[in-house]
Amino acid sequence: MTWVLTILGIVMLVILHELGHFTAAKLVGMRVERFSLFFPPTLAKVKRGETEYAIGALPFGGYVKITGMNPEELGDLHPDVSRRAYYNQPTWKRVVVILAGPAVNILIAFVIFAGILLVGNLNGAVVLSNLSGKSTTQITDKVAGVKTGTPAAQALRKGDRIVSVEGGRATPEGVVEATRHHRCAGKQTDGCVATTPVRLTVERNGHIVALSIYPRYNAKEGRALMGFEFGGKATPVGLGGATTGALAAMWGTLKETVSGLGRALTSEKARGEVHSVIGITEYAQESVAAGAGFGLVFLGFFSLALAILNLFPFLPLDGGHIVWSLAEKVRGKRISIGAMYRYSSVGIILMLFLVINGFSNDIGHLGG
Repeated sequence: MTWVLTILGIVMLVILHELGHFTAAKLVGMRVERFSLFFPPTLAKVKRGETEYAIGALPFGGYVKITGMNPEELGDLHPDVSRRAYYNQPTWKRVVVILAGPAVNILIAFVIFAGILLVGNLNGAVVLSNLSGKSTTQITDKVAGVKTGTPAAQALRKGDRIVSVEGGRATPEGVVEATRHHRCAGKQTDGCVATTPVRLTVERNGHIVALSIYPRYNAKEGRALMGFEFGGKATPVGLGGATTGALAAMWGTLKETVSGLGRALTSEKARGEVHSVIGITEYAQESVAAGAGFGLVFLGFFSLALAILNLFPFLPLDGGHIVWSLAEKVRGKRISIGAMYRYSSVGIILMLFLVINGFSNDIGHLGG
């Protein structure tokens, strides 16, 4: 069930991004030829009016095809069609249509982040605090409860203070990250025990105790669980605090995304952490399985990252179209599509390098 929710969430983000372009294009009078979820080969299509709606076989995104987005095709168009073509529109209309997609993703991220802070979801607020660097939570590092019959029940006690998990942070997301790497031998079946233990350092009655807990796979949650929970609460915030916290988390995400891509181009270690749609979907599934707060924050983060990447100034990304529309306005005349793609070729090559590297990492991970 978590996989279904995960895929639906990512698909909805793609649909809403493209719907932003589609709606803006229709509103400013441009002719939209096709609205496609995913890329060809086409699996199904239906035409309504002048627009064809399609579903492709390759789940790497989607697109809206607007008549005349290639300036070299304008001469072949019928005059009635040509006047509504993309490259025959004023610069402001072109920029609005292209910005509409990323703007929708940015708005989605803001609404999700602000909503989590408003309702006081603990897990979500913890992650947002890490993104923004501003704490909106009061998390204790003590065990608030241990579920009977779970692996943790044999080792942990209520009131134990967790010093570290796998040598890392003693936080809810730290536990999720730690258990993610512990798997059963062979097929993951409900109740199977991981082959390796999660190592915790605990303070109990003034003494430091090292514990090893073998988590059990929970099919409903889609991951291995130990069976305990931290204590804590989210700090109540009003609309102003939620707005400020959401914007701070978005700014932190922007900086981390851009700097992360920069590190991936210069550091082999950083490249090893790059993921394709396969790995992203797996992380999303684990976030959904960890609870509504984690899942919603991941979708908000993914939505914002989608907007950031699309605004990079290289064709065929949205940012490339914006750059060339503004360049033509300044120059006062048309720029050939060949010149646009020659400029963009370096950026395209770098993006392809990261995509291929991400697929390589994920295939290696799936292959063990």
